Amino acid sequence: MSFTASLFQTSANVPVMPVIRGVIGLSAFAGLAMFFKPLLTGIARALVLVVRPRLTKEEQIARRQLRDAKLMQRMINSSQGPSHAAELRAMMARG
Repeated sequence: MSFTASLFQTSANVPVMPVIRGVIGLSAFAGLAMFFKPLLTGIARALVLVVRPRLTKEEQIARRQLRDAKLMQRMINSSQGPSHAAELRAMMARG
């Protein structure tokens, strides 16, 4: 028995209407999702903000300054000589 003959026998046993109904339903869902994508994106972003609110400007500045101070301290600790460390401290003092 050839492959095509067995394929036709197998396809004859599969009901066509549920498959067509599933394909139409899936394509309708995909179309609606694409149509309402901006709305769904906005809802998702709002839910993210509810779970994890944004930091205020002052908190962002404080976090950035703390990160910069830690970075500068790591650079001072890993410097090769005392003059290099003194230069880094002077840079840190200037702001």
